[in-house]
Amino acid sequence: MLVNLNKLLLRAHKGHYAVGAFNINNLETLQGVVAAAESLCAPVILQTSEGALEYAGMEYLASLVRVAAKKTRVPLVFHLDHGKDFALIKQVIRSGFYTSVMFDGSRLLFKENMRKTRELAMLAHARGMTLEAELGVIKGTEDKISANEDLFTDPQQAAEFVAETKCDALAVSIGTSHGAFKFSGTPKLDIERLKEIARLVRVPLVLHGASGVEKHELEKLHEKCEVVGDCERLNAAKGVPDSQIREAIKFGITKVNIDSDLRLSFTSAVRLAFLNDKKMFDPRIYLGLGRSAVTEIVKKKIKLFKGKG
Repeated sequence: MLVNLNKLLLRAHKGHYAVGAFNINNLETLQGVVAAAESLCAPVILQTSEGALEYAGMEYLASLVRVAAKKTRVPLVFHLDHGKDFALIKQVIRSGFYTSVMFDGSRLLFKENMRKTRELAMLAHARGMTLEAELGVIKGTEDKISANEDLFTDPQQAAEFVAETKCDALAVSIGTSHGAFKFSGTPKLDIERLKEIARLVRVPLVLHGASGVEKHELEKLHEKCEVVGDCERLNAAKGVPDSQIREAIKFGITKVNIDSDLRLSFTSAVRLAFLNDKKMFDPRIYLGLGRSAVTEIVKKKIKLFKGKG
C-alpha cells in the first residue's frame, strides 16, 4: 500500500531507527526492493531520480509502483529524489502518482532556497503529500547530481529554514558523498554537527549518499577482471561504514538514501552470470540474478537501519 512519508518517518523518529530509501530505475530493481521489504515486514521508500524519469518515464515507473503497492501489505512511499527542476517537481506533485517529493535547492542562495521550498511545500501539502528539502551541499557525482565540494549544513540556518518553509524532512550535509567514491581517506561523518542540528530541528533528518560500497561486493565485481579487462571498474571506491550509519541514526537520522549499493550489487550479479555461462543470452536469467542481488543488499540495509545489522 502507498503511504505518506510522514507516516513512516515520524514513527521512526520516535523509535530511534531509520527507514531505507532505495532508488529504482526498472522493474527488476523495484521487485528486488519490495521482495526484501516483504521478507522482513518492513516499510521502504521507493525513490526515482530525474535521471530515472528520463530513462524509464514517469508513467511507466508510477505504474510499476502502483502494481507493487496493490500486491503487498508492506507500506511503500513513492518519492521523487533530488528534484532540482522546479517545473518538473510541480508536474510530479500535480500528477497524483507520488506520495512524497524532494526539492534540492541546496545550490541556491539561502533565501531563494527557502522561498522555493516553502512554495513547493504548500503545493505538496495541499495534495496530501510530503516535501523533503536540503540545506548544505553534498559532494560527489551520481545520476544528475554533481558537486565538487561539501558545504556542511549550518545548525542555526537549519532551524530557521525548517521553521520558515514548513518542510516535512530535511536532508543534511555532514560528510557523506554521492556516488561510489565517497572518501579518499578515512571515512568520517560530523556527528557533533548532526547532534546540534537534531537539537534545533524537530522534523526528521535525512542522510543522502549513504551507500557502504562494501569490500566483498567490490571483490565480486572484480572477479577474473584480468581476463575481462575491467579491473578499473569502481577501483578504489569507498563508502560509509556501517558503524557510522548506526551512529548517525542514533543521533537523529530517520531516512537513509541508498543507490550506489544497489547498482554495485546488480552489476556484479549480471557480470558474474556472463562469466559463469558463456552461452547465456536470456535476459530473464541474468536480470533475475540482478534482482536477487538487490533483494539481499536491501535486506541487509533494512536490518542495519533498524539496529539489527
